[in-house]
Amino acid sequence: MKFLRKIFDNAHAKLNKSEKTKKFFPLVDAIETLMFTPNHVTKNGTHVRDSIDLKRTMMIVIIALIPCLLFGIYNTGYQHFLLTGEAVSFWEIVGKGALVVLPLVVVSYGAGLFVEFIFAIKNGHSVQEGFLVSGMLIPLIMPADVPLWMVAVATIFAVVIGKEVFGGTGMNILNVALTARAFLFFAYPTKMSGNEVWITGFDKMEGVDASSGATALGDLASFMQETPALENVAQFQQKYSMMDSFLGFIPGSVGETSVLMCLIGAGLLLWTGIASWRIMISFFFGGFVMASVLNLVGGNGYFELPALHQLMVGGFMFGLVFMATDPVTASQTNSGKLIYGFLAGFLGILIRMVNPAYPEGIMLAILIANVFAPLIDHMVIRANVNRRNKRLKTA
Repeated sequence: MKFLRKIFDNAHAKLNKSEKTKKFFPLVDAIETLMFTPNHVTKNGTHVRDSIDLKRTMMIVIIALIPCLLFGIYNTGYQHFLLTGEAVSFWEIVGKGALVVLPLVVVSYGAGLFVEFIFAIKNGHSVQEGFLVSGMLIPLIMPADVPLWMVAVATIFAVVIGKEVFGGTGMNILNVALTARAFLFFAYPTKMSGNEVWITGFDKMEGVDASSGATALGDLASFMQETPALENVAQFQQKYSMMDSFLGFIPGSVGETSVLMCLIGAGLLLWTGIASWRIMISFFFGGFVMASVLNLVGGNGYFELPALHQLMVGGFMFGLVFMATDPVTASQTNSGKLIYGFLAGFLGILIRMVNPAYPEGIMLAILIANVFAPLIDHMVIRANVNRRNKRLKTA
């Protein structure tokens, strides 16, 4: 470690020799603070000092995302060979999935950090750590075969428009990863509609015709059409069993299919105190209430699917654990978190089930909740102030 420390110290000394090279300090600082605790200290006032900084917090979230990433790699390969009917080994499945998923991760981080470095050098500040998580989230909420250039364009758009124009990390009002997904959904809806996922699109480079399979939500939404893919909800439950939906062995976006992997990540985030249990519980309850109400209404297979099974498919649980709990874009007050979470979960299922043209409504629901989060906190604070004023008057 002393050897590395000496390298960074020499790099800082060389950068500080002239004003022209000083502007490249963020490049060295970003790499240094990944390996060492930052030596920046406060000079005035009293502060509580802690070993956890923003970069360490972001790394914990990335660790929580690793189960979803690893399972997404496996499931991508698994869905491919399930469709082709080939009998292959575990490592062949993993290898096939890795060839698709890992380039998405590399492109996401490459494009996003490129923009982060440009803004850091231009504005003369350290590279902000918020994108460490967004760079992992973006590929996990993409279909497996989304073109890499689309991922790059969406990532750049999300970082510039979704974050930097608001002032950078901690200032954005919308979740950066969901901003990237929303951009692709409205710009290229056939790739992000949620109804189909191309299982073998990546085999075009091998001279094999691409073929597609409907996602669980695609089959579910078809019940709202004149020619549904399945005859009744019983067939849906047979094709996408509760257990397969929970474990994640169903087609869908790369990292969103496995409820189990999401819960493992949730456990780590709750244990470390990074995510809010209030948001998670209220989000789940809001979605369950809406699904139960529409389940009672019935009338088609979409509405008749049991509420719990409804929450097991699509990106509901992934959004619950990793998107809605974003501390920057979520409500900050305790009561506000309960309202915010319930609103996001409630709207997510409402948009999904009432609008068959877009069966995955979690993205839009969380973005809407992001916009309302400041208003929710304002109302909660005003209510608390009014209650205190009443107590003072009666005292």
